[in-house]
Amino acid sequence: MTGLALAMFVGLFAWGQQIVGYDDPHGRVQLALLATFSFGLLIGYRAHG
Repeated sequence: MTGLALAMFVGLFAWGQQIVGYDDPHGRVQLALLATFSFGLLIGYRAHG
């Protein structure tokens, strides 16, 4: 499951504009994706341990 989540994050982060078609000239969508992924990792780590 972690591998799938990582692959989806990398795909959306790197090629999200081409795949989904959003307009992100200032990188705010990529920042939101990075923050969401980071918080998910933190919460998952705390819940697991």
